Amino acid sequence: MNTEPAQARASADPPAPAIAGGAGNRAPRHRRDRDQVVRSSAYLLAATVTTAGLGFLFWVIAAQLFTPAQVGVAASLTNSMSLIAYFSLFGLNSTLIRFPAPAAVRNGQIAQSILLVFVVSCVIGSLYLVGLPWYGQRLLFIRDNPVEAMALVLFCALSAVNLLTDSVFISARLAQYNALVDGLIQGLTKLALPFALVGAGAFGLVAATGGGYTAAVLASLFFMRRRLGFRFDLRARGTRLREHLGFSTASYVSSLLNLLPLLVVPMIVLARLGAAAAGYYFIAFQIANLANAASYAISESMFAEISADESRYSAVLRRSAGLIAAVQIPATAAVALGSGLILHVFGGLYAARAQSLLAVFAVGALAVALNTWASFAIKLARLMAPLVWSNVVYAVVVIGLAALWARHGLVWFGWAWCIGNLASAAVALVALDMNGGHTR
Repeated sequence: MNTEPAQARASADPPAPAIAGGAGNRAPRHRRDRDQVVRSSAYLLAATVTTAGLGFLFWVIAAQLFTPAQVGVAASLTNSMSLIAYFSLFGLNSTLIRFPAPAAVRNGQIAQSILLVFVVSCVIGSLYLVGLPWYGQRLLFIRDNPVEAMALVLFCALSAVNLLTDSVFISARLAQYNALVDGLIQGLTKLALPFALVGAGAFGLVAATGGGYTAAVLASLFFMRRRLGFRFDLRARGTRLREHLGFSTASYVSSLLNLLPLLVVPMIVLARLGAAAAGYYFIAFQIANLANAASYAISESMFAEISADESRYSAVLRRSAGLIAAVQIPATAAVALGSGLILHVFGGLYAARAQSLLAVFAVGALAVALNTWASFAIKLARLMAPLVWSNVVYAVVVIGLAALWARHGLVWFGWAWCIGNLASAAVALVALDMNGGHTR
């Protein structure tokens, strides 16, 4: 992987076409660069690893400055913020990549998507606060403080917008900006804030995370304007958003189902095992996500490349599967074998209570990789019903087993995660095989 700083690479790039320059609007090419998937994956992996690495340091600092109970409560809230952001996308992140609007109305497609996502995330964030008495008794303190409650809703909205702008850069083959914005700008901003907010208790960690989202959104809009010529245009017609409403809706439903365990399982841990256990669970899960980064980055790059040229569907699928295997297996082994040493960075309690869970999560990264690749493949083939059903299976299995096995301890939550991903991947692979491996 090229280790040249992301900003230097970005400044060396040739000028891109106006924001219309999403992949679907460029002149047809008889021969696409076979290494584009590798380069885009490298940038996206750099973004994910940098974000996760700085996030790792963030929680290391949090573990030193805050109590395990405060970390557990803050982890539940920040996890909910991220998930609410994903819930608010309404599948538009996939639509912006899969079906970019013509050049003349690309600004309108993006601007209208941003506005919709912002409003929806504010609504969902507010409903989340209203419902806390039913599923988050330990989190009611934030609803009782109007300033903190409004800040939480705003942070949810900014997180959602940031996710959407990531898709704009991916579609335009400018994934290096994701590394710069998400990895460096957001990560470093979030890393600096806990020291100033330590007196705010658990909400200090929430505010630090929200500060990172704020910096990322401002930076994304700046680079979109400078690099892609983006301007807000809410009046444009012909944006193709309605035309592809079915695709967006199915993508949205599958995303809701995919994210549901990430929201519900930590709540089960918090309710059944306590705030400290929730903190141990959250840290282990965040570390395991480092092992999952490669498969998601490669699959997302695969999605953008095939969306631009469907004739390469089978070839890019095979190439992406090989890349995932080459990167994922060593990453899984490293995290599994080094789980104890990694957790010692957070303190002895984390190493004692979460090592077995982290080892299971690490092994489960192979199941996550298979599920991720298969899910992107059937989405590219527009097999939207199987995509939804595969995520139904995933959500039911993970949440059901987590609730059933909670009394046995934290490590069983890891096994529930592994089995759920394998079951979901099986459904997707069967659908892909029945389709014959072709786009429709």
